[in-house]
Amino acid sequence: MDGLEQARATINEADREMAKLFARRMEAVRQVSAYKQAHGLPVLDASRERAVVENNAALYPDGETKAYYIDFLQDVMDLSKRYQHRLLEGFSVAYSGVEGAFADIAARRIFPEAKRVGYGDFAAAYRSVQCGECDCAVLPVENSYAGVVGQVMDLMFEGDLFVNGIYSLPVTQNLLALPGASLSGIQTVVSHPQALAQCAAYLQSHGFEAVPASNTAAAAKSVARGSDPTVAAIASAETAALYNLIVLDHDINESPVNSTKFAVFSRRESRPLKKDSRFLLLFTVNDVAGALAKAINVIADHGFNMKVLRSRPVRGHAWQYYFYVEGEGDETTPNGQRMLAQLAGQCGMMKIAGHYGDDMVLKAALQ
Repeated sequence: MDGLEQARATINEADREMAKLFARRMEAVRQVSAYKQAHGLPVLDASRERAVVENNAALYPDGETKAYYIDFLQDVMDLSKRYQHRLLEGFSVAYSGVEGAFADIAARRIFPEAKRVGYGDFAAAYRSVQCGECDCAVLPVENSYAGVVGQVMDLMFEGDLFVNGIYSLPVTQNLLALPGASLSGIQTVVSHPQALAQCAAYLQSHGFEAVPASNTAAAAKSVARGSDPTVAAIASAETAALYNLIVLDHDINESPVNSTKFAVFSRRESRPLKKDSRFLLLFTVNDVAGALAKAINVIADHGFNMKVLRSRPVRGHAWQYYFYVEGEGDETTPNGQRMLAQLAGQCGMMKIAGHYGDDMVLKAALQ
């Protein structure tokens, strides 16, 4: 056997081994896809991809072929994502609103392969996951300017779904109107109350009457269905394209840094990440002096940093409140379990509402 034949024989042997390993890898990918579908997780996990490339590249001998090996790894992961997208066809995501709403845009960014289903309000979208109509729900929890979305936080407190991801969507509000309308002719502006709040200074400076709507896209849709050139909507530029409206003015939100956090809710709780893990903790405290301070100290004494601490009134119970904590770390560790056990002594009710990594920033909506 000459040198060429020997080299080809080596390649053939390597290809046979790679075929077996590829089949084994893709079976694991299928299992990963099933887990993601059950827990409402997106196909793309950028931090995981970076770790795979870095860890495997470190094992490869230095030399002129190392760069090709890194390309090979990326190609294999791209194939894995394509396979996952195919497996997830039929995966359904609930959101509140109609096509073009910011929640719809967020759902499309997080789950580009999924079927998106709009519901009339937050509770209906949440219930659709509880009863199995949809696999997960993408709902807003906070805007950087207008604050928390209380209705969604209450669903988190009262319901049984888990949060398995938090994503930030940069938001730019625009003034949309019928073709032929002019800014000087606008008298009334309709939109979701949060969007109206984000643009309050702009509306006041122009003397526009603000009229609330169920969501930004529904407001745009109502303007498109009407024939009144004096009525405009606040929504995204993507919504304008959907409903054949024109953009009269761009970037009208008061704060130049405007983003909305969206949570992904599913029926199953995802396991905590090994690093950069965060957990959502909801609790009430006993009606005794210093109970809240003691609860906060328990969390801090066990080394968990509270990124966020908020209070909300308990619906149906006057002057009673629950507390919402975003904590850094893994509360499933022995130290975390000791923290929770000690905390339970200070609390009337306590639950872990979910786990996620650092907030992922989605691609901005069109401006």
